[in-house]
Amino acid sequence: MQNKGLIKLFAVLFGLVSIYQLSFTFKNNAVESEATQIAEQKIDASAEDRSAKVNEYAARYLDSLATSKESVFLGSDYSEVKENSMKLGLDLKGGLEAILQISVKDILIGLADGSTDPTFRKALDDADEIQKNSQNTYLEDFFVAFDAIKGDKKLASPDIFATRSLVGEIDLNMSDDETKVVLETKIDESIVSAFEVLRKRIDEFGVTSPNIQRLGNSGRVLLELPGVKDVERATDLITTTAQLEFWYGSNSQLFSQFLLDANEVLKAKEGEANADQETADQEEMTDEEKAIADLTGEEDETVVENNPLLDLFVGPGFGATLAQVRVEDKEQVAKLLAMPEVRAKLPAELRYTKFVFGKATEDSEVVDLYVLQGNRDGEPPLSGAVVTDARQTYNQANKVVVSMQMNSKGAKIWEEMTGEAYKTQGQIAVVLDNTVYSAPTASNGAIAGGSTEISGDFTLREATDLANVLRAGKLPAKADIIQSSIVGPSLGQEAIDSGTMSFGIALALVLLWMVFYYGKAGIFSDIAMLFNILLIFGILSGIGAVLTLPGIAGIVLTIGMSVDANVLIFERIREELGKGKDQKSAINDGFSNALSSILDANITTGLTALILFVFGTGPIKGFATTLLIGIGTSLFTAIFITRLLIDWYVNKGGKLDFSTGVTKNLFRNINIEFLKKRKVAYIISGALLIVSLGSLFTNGLDQGIDFVGGRTTQVRFAEPVSAVEVEEALATPEVFGSASVKTVGDENNLKISTKYKINETANEVDEEVREKLYNALQPYLNGQSFEEFKDLSKADKQVGIMDQYKVSPSIADDIKQASFWAVLGSLVVVFLYILFRFKRWQFSLGAVAAVFHDVIIVLGVFSLTYKFMPFSMEIDQAFIAAILTVIGYSLNDTVVVFDRIREFFNEHTNWPFTEVIDKSLSSTLSRTLNTSLTTLVVLLAIFIFGGESIRGFMFALIVGVIVGTYSSLFIATPTMYDTVKKGNAADALKKKEEVIDETVVK
Repeated sequence: MQNKGLIKLFAVLFGLVSIYQLSFTFKNNAVESEATQIAEQKIDASAEDRSAKVNEYAARYLDSLATSKESVFLGSDYSEVKENSMKLGLDLKGGLEAILQISVKDILIGLADGSTDPTFRKALDDADEIQKNSQNTYLEDFFVAFDAIKGDKKLASPDIFATRSLVGEIDLNMSDDETKVVLETKIDESIVSAFEVLRKRIDEFGVTSPNIQRLGNSGRVLLELPGVKDVERATDLITTTAQLEFWYGSNSQLFSQFLLDANEVLKAKEGEANADQETADQEEMTDEEKAIADLTGEEDETVVENNPLLDLFVGPGFGATLAQVRVEDKEQVAKLLAMPEVRAKLPAELRYTKFVFGKATEDSEVVDLYVLQGNRDGEPPLSGAVVTDARQTYNQANKVVVSMQMNSKGAKIWEEMTGEAYKTQGQIAVVLDNTVYSAPTASNGAIAGGSTEISGDFTLREATDLANVLRAGKLPAKADIIQSSIVGPSLGQEAIDSGTMSFGIALALVLLWMVFYYGKAGIFSDIAMLFNILLIFGILSGIGAVLTLPGIAGIVLTIGMSVDANVLIFERIREELGKGKDQKSAINDGFSNALSSILDANITTGLTALILFVFGTGPIKGFATTLLIGIGTSLFTAIFITRLLIDWYVNKGGKLDFSTGVTKNLFRNINIEFLKKRKVAYIISGALLIVSLGSLFTNGLDQGIDFVGGRTTQVRFAEPVSAVEVEEALATPEVFGSASVKTVGDENNLKISTKYKINETANEVDEEVREKLYNALQPYLNGQSFEEFKDLSKADKQVGIMDQYKVSPSIADDIKQASFWAVLGSLVVVFLYILFRFKRWQFSLGAVAAVFHDVIIVLGVFSLTYKFMPFSMEIDQAFIAAILTVIGYSLNDTVVVFDRIREFFNEHTNWPFTEVIDKSLSSTLSRTLNTSLTTLVVLLAIFIFGGESIRGFMFALIVGVIVGTYSSLFIATPTMYDTVKKGNAADALKKKEEVIDETVVK
């Protein structure tokens, strides 16, 4: 092999760089372990909730270490060590992953200055409906909806977008097409602004290694917050609009008559409804029932006076406070006060009054209702846009407040407002996201300089978060979480343990197998494989990639694939030795002849992994990343490192047989007539396909919420529970109406899915779902409190919610569509690549037919067995990753066989075409079975010892490997044979390009 010195240099450099990168991970783990030990020594063993206190102390210790900038390793401080260490994904570390949808509808309404134009509003409503089954952006569907109903109306109408806020950008003379261009720009600017606001908030939150990405131009943003423990706090932080406003408060005494009048209106309305109901009831009564009612005097029952509005007030108001209302009655009161017939009772000078509730304190059951001085435009005298800085601090009473500083424009208006409030002895309401946080009076006169504060019975954490969001700025529109995954740290640690175990077992089995099968040569292969693993982890750490549980599966699968390259090489060397060649010549020719097959096999697998990387998200992208890196490092170590070791040993005078006494004659001199058996194979495959398709059309598939939308919660109980009983309890109308409950792993683990209010993505609805779930599960929770049940911050949690996953129907449709294109795209790309390599479409047809065959059968197996398998077999993004991996693996096998057919056709020009094919299949059988068995051993190790969350994923791969091995022998090649004409087959099987052979130097 030429350039040995250069290859050695590269190998040493790559190895040292990988060790250097991984050293940061080891040091970071050591520092965190030391922090935990210090915390355990500081916290008394008998302390209540000791685990949480230990974690809190350790976190403070690490924060102080990062702030100190003290060097802890190779001149790097702790924050730099942390940044350079291996990053763990949510499924290993716990945390929150969410996709947020910035409301383009809200942005459009804002650009139109809140226009109530009927055509505009109808177009918005129509766009909402179109979006349910559309892959377009909201803006594109809005344009379609508007064009369909606009008539003579233009987008640049003064009632729509020719507004004050867009003066100079949209004028009355602009056409709709010109206006659309401006709107596209403004929408994009707003989404970029929202992205930056979210990024600033996350930076302030202090999460280690957060990830925030804008997803195309759809208005969606991906957030990954690994390690975050207070999930509720994090979701509030990223979804709070932070619309800060300052309003004058009204005098509640001015509304006494209004309340009486409003109450009478509502009484009359309620009386009419009751009368209509009574008339309807009487019409339904029989004559006999009416006679009985007359005799018993049912109609003479005492009528208790009802006050629909006033009865909801539980306390008097004062100043700008109209009244006090029970927290649970807030929505009802707001709905009554918003009724047109009620607002019509407001005096003319108060007709623009805003009714806004205050911030409820943590332990209070009531909340204040404020009356604020509104105006025709619905705009506050002063908005939060003037705030230049915000900090958590303490007031003179030593209470936690948020101190703010305004710019010069805001300072001037604030001075005017406080001066006016001082003169009238009125209040100024500080309103954040339509909630009054405080309504102070200006008792000392006008406030100059633009300095003010917000108080509101804050906790220290609440004040800190509020200051952070005010400093980062308000979102230009609401941000709804349309997909989220929340994993508790305890579940993450279990995933690490199971992933490490499966990795170790799989690696040990593969290392032993290679030594058992190939003897001393297997030892060199094992050394190259271990070096391969070092490179994979080193590269992952170096590029800042996130390691996930599917990523670990990808690495373990890479072990099996790296074995394949060595198996191809060793089998070719054994063939050359069998021809009587000396050892050095056999090794040279073996490496040279195997190169084409290795490259083709890995490129086809790499193409499917690349498609998976492009279309996948989160953990699936992690799986694709490790697979792509593994393919590259496997090629390098198999072709060069294994060769270096073997050449070194042979040059020292060592002898290699590339077999052991047990395996020396295995699969030697095999001559199976595969083509004669193809009709039987067609019948078997046809039957399997019919059964699979029949089951798919009748049984269907267990589609996960990735594809249909919904909320899934994994709940662990102290003792085994019945999934059937729990499902019956949750499916009642009082709870969710419908639910799906499955046992996951042990019988005390349940996976609960529901579509309850799935179109509503607000945090309040998520909390409502958790409350309903908790109340329904009371008989099984042994007295666990709601706070303990939902808390995902504890690293040692064993009972309650362990993880949560939510997908809205809108993004579920997108995931389904992306998955379809991913599978279809992989088939097209592979078809074209094989066409390029083998020059005839028949080879591509054979390969794609085998892949199609494999995919249908895997789907059929899942359709037939998902109802009784003891693990989840949902069709989700992970399953699509498995399908694409099966495609890659199946093609890997097929390409190796095709490459041998092409080689034999050139070497044995006098052989009949059938003999060429049979001999090719027989000669590669050793490699095919060896690789398949090794890969199966690896997959079974992950399936048995890996995490529960990837068991269905592994099962799909296991079925795929078995079916893929069969199809490469009995479907792909026979299909190719039946479509190639014998007369010109030689033209299709030209010699391999010399450039390929030249890459392996002798």
